[in-house]
Amino acid sequence: MFSGFSNQNKAYFFAGIVIFFWSTVATAFKLALNHLEPIQLVFYSTLFSVIVLFLITLIQGKLGLIKSFSKSDLVRCAFLGLLNPCLYYIILFKGYDVLPAQEAMVINFSWPIMIVILSIPILKQKIDIKSFLSIVVCYIGVVVIASKGNVFSMQFESPLGVGYILITTVIWSLFWLFNTKNSNDSVVSLFLIFLFSLPYILIIVYLSDSFVIPSLEGAIGSAYIGLFEMGVSVVLWQLALKTSTTVSRIASLVFITPFLSLLILHFVLKEDILVSTIFGVILICLGLILQKYFSSKSAEIT
Repeated sequence: MFSGFSNQNKAYFFAGIVIFFWSTVATAFKLALNHLEPIQLVFYSTLFSVIVLFLITLIQGKLGLIKSFSKSDLVRCAFLGLLNPCLYYIILFKGYDVLPAQEAMVINFSWPIMIVILSIPILKQKIDIKSFLSIVVCYIGVVVIASKGNVFSMQFESPLGVGYILITTVIWSLFWLFNTKNSNDSVVSLFLIFLFSLPYILIIVYLSDSFVIPSLEGAIGSAYIGLFEMGVSVVLWQLALKTSTTVSRIASLVFITPFLSLLILHFVLKEDILVSTIFGVILICLGLILQKYFSSKSAEIT
């Protein structure tokens, strides 16, 4: 199938599939939440994802690599499983449950800036004035979206929902920062992380008396999220980055996601896309681009 493709074109192909699926998940979240509570959706989505990741690991012949994981590696996977998918998706779905999908999706997209902020205390990295400027631009975009353009009034339609989504950017950033020193196979690690997450989620389901047999619509939504948000997409994205001869070109494609996602939300959910949302997402993307540019310049100097 790919015999006539260069490695870079293969990378673009894989990345394009991932960008498309990532652009659909905000819509999928909203549709699935019409049939399941947030914790129920997390449970079934994670269950589907664990099955998919197990099959991928099995097909790739990597199950035996689990034996190479040390006790500390397994403890780390168990801790990361608590962060993501357990806490991350429970809080994310609560945010989507109370916010318009366009607001939740775009605010959540600001997580790379949170990584920069948290890398200061965790990785002992220093932040210069240029990086600080990119952070300010990014969070002005968040305020524009959350206030629906009424920036100076600072009145949010749902402060709780905005809080939920901002908390998810912290959890997601912590997940990746604590995972930076992982030298094990990424697919096997992801499988173990999601496998370890299931007991946490089951405990929460039991304590909240939330177990239900999902409807057909709920099951389809959970399967879609587990497959294309949590499972296959992550593996394909890693494959795209690994195949690409220029990683920065592939990574830059992520900026297509919020704009494509807004189009899908509009046509599928019939959400009216607010001017403030478009302006906010432009500011967030500008902040992320500035951060990426300043980081690359700093790397060239050092």
